[in-house]
Amino acid sequence: MQLFYSTDLTEQASTYSFSKEESKHIHKVLRKSEGDRLHVTNGKGLLCKGSITFANAQRCDILIEETHLTPPKPYRLHMVVAPVKMNDRFEWFLEKATEIGVDEITPILCDHSERKVIKPERYEKILQSAMKQSQQTFLPKLNKLIPFSEFLKQEQKGILCLAHCEDGQKQNLKTLVDPEQEVTILIGPEGDFSPDEIQKALDHKFQPITLGATRLRTETAAIAAVHSVAFINS
Repeated sequence: MQLFYSTDLTEQASTYSFSKEESKHIHKVLRKSEGDRLHVTNGKGLLCKGSITFANAQRCDILIEETHLTPPKPYRLHMVVAPVKMNDRFEWFLEKATEIGVDEITPILCDHSERKVIKPERYEKILQSAMKQSQQTFLPKLNKLIPFSEFLKQEQKGILCLAHCEDGQKQNLKTLVDPEQEVTILIGPEGDFSPDEIQKALDHKFQPITLGATRLRTETAAIAAVHSVAFINS
């Protein structure tokens, strides 16, 4: 199905008009015309199916014929990840994490972080595109970039996991997490969390975890964690 995204779509809507940009894409690129069916989500679980009643390069309208409310996943995953130096690698993480299944993403600024600036507007577009491509109706929440110390001051619920490369006793993620739980996972930058950051996370009840026998890049570790939680809940 061809899925579109609109924040102002409501369950009560009987018709919907696409923006000028989307209308041009529908008419010129997808070559859709009157009578063709389209699907629209608001990123909060609502899916509307309708038929085009008017279409040109300036405007496209649909008559909404079916409305569905998709139930949320039985688990909730919050990924807290330090953006990496190569921005395209972090964008790859955002895309793939959305496709696999993540509810919230918080970029963090750590002691060893090399990237200290992000592009939230571009990141939002990547999340939206990945949601539509994977035909989901829930858009992950993207938080602003904050210092790691500020994140630790926020109240966290559920299973709290810390992935780091230092030696020490760690639990395997699959033994720590059970299905249908709320999970928060911390992933550090290329240089890993500093010893001070690790200790502060432990003081805030985060439990050290391992994601396997090999040392992974930040974005690889983050995707491995997302997939592991999804697999546990499959």
